[in-house]
Amino acid sequence: MNLDWKTFTNELSGGLRELRGGTPEVMKGFSAIAQAALKADALDVKTKELIALAISVAMRCDDCIGFHAKAAFDRGASREEVLETLGMAIYMGAGPSVMYAGHAIEAFDQFGNSG
Repeated sequence: MNLDWKTFTNELSGGLRELRGGTPEVMKGFSAIAQAALKADALDVKTKELIALAISVAMRCDDCIGFHAKAAFDRGASREEVLETLGMAIYMGAGPSVMYAGHAIEAFDQFGNSG
């Protein structure tokens, strides 16, 4: 795909800002769900972000891939952990997930590359 995932993910912030301004109660509710779901409990936050990345691939959501690839990197996920997670996404999502798994590892690699 060869997308600049850092730029792509940063550019999403403008649209989200519009949603927060136009639907503040809905976005507050969504934020509360996200915070509750990501709270470390039986699973740590890194594991939850890897799950979110796999779901992003299976759901074919490029925007989600960008956010969760960055979050997985920020939480200390290794490339090997991401690849194993993507293997599960491919298993559950079949052919289309193979293509989106390629997007996800490309995004993760770009967040890991400071250049």
